[in-house]
Amino acid sequence: MPAPHRTGFALPIKWLGLAPFALFAFLFLILPTLYIVVGAFRTGDGSFTFQNILDLNTPSIRSAYWVSIKVSVASALIGCLIGFGMAAAVTLGNLPRWLRNPLMTFSGVASNFAGVPLAFAFIATLGPRGMVTGWIQEVFDINLRMYGWNLLSTYGLIITYLFFQIPLMILIIAPALDGLKREWREAAAMLGATGAQYWRMVALPILFPSLLGTFALLFANAFGAVATAIALTGPSLNIAPILLFAQIRGDVLGSPNLGYALAFGMIVITGIANFLYIWLRTRSERWLK
Repeated sequence: MPAPHRTGFALPIKWLGLAPFALFAFLFLILPTLYIVVGAFRTGDGSFTFQNILDLNTPSIRSAYWVSIKVSVASALIGCLIGFGMAAAVTLGNLPRWLRNPLMTFSGVASNFAGVPLAFAFIATLGPRGMVTGWIQEVFDINLRMYGWNLLSTYGLIITYLFFQIPLMILIIAPALDGLKREWREAAAMLGATGAQYWRMVALPILFPSLLGTFALLFANAFGAVATAIALTGPSLNIAPILLFAQIRGDVLGSPNLGYALAFGMIVITGIANFLYIWLRTRSERWLK
């Protein structure tokens, strides 16, 4: 006998598991982003304007964006270099295999350690009265501030960002290194290639999209780090996140709508970086399959 014909609407039960995530993303990601975008093109009384976008082309705001870009590029580049070396050491090197799991576990925790706790940890360790700076002065009679060391500065912020940039690089690049097939290295060796030639002509060209994509992701990660910068340097450093916080908070010359425009510019920059990461990672996965 034929199966009875069912009428009515069938509830897609298999999609209900994604409902909490979809609701969370809509309430805390999509809606705030739309609110910022709309606010960037509004005046205080709610009328439409392009003036907030045009006001971004001022010396102080251009300088804030430029300093943020320099900090992000420097921390992303150093994080990529150190993270790649550490990931390669535990993945392809001769280090004991048992080191990999602790390193990956620590990287998973440290890549999400930011904000006020991270700033406090670095101030307590490397600040003007920090544990390490005080120990160096007491034991070696070396005052690091006399040599130009200042944690609450641009290079201090870069060093602080490296605490989560390096672990993030390790987490992302380790699977790509695992994807390098042993047959490729054996084939290169049979053809007379040295280890350096293998890396220069085979491994690095294959890994290049992954490396470039991870650099873009680390750049976006540092460019959007607001809480760490504010907690570490306060208003003393002119970077985009701190200037944004001052505008939206409503300081003496604060303009919330100009703050929305600043945030809109940051969204555009980080969006481009994340798009490059996704595109380049897709290309690298084709090679590693």
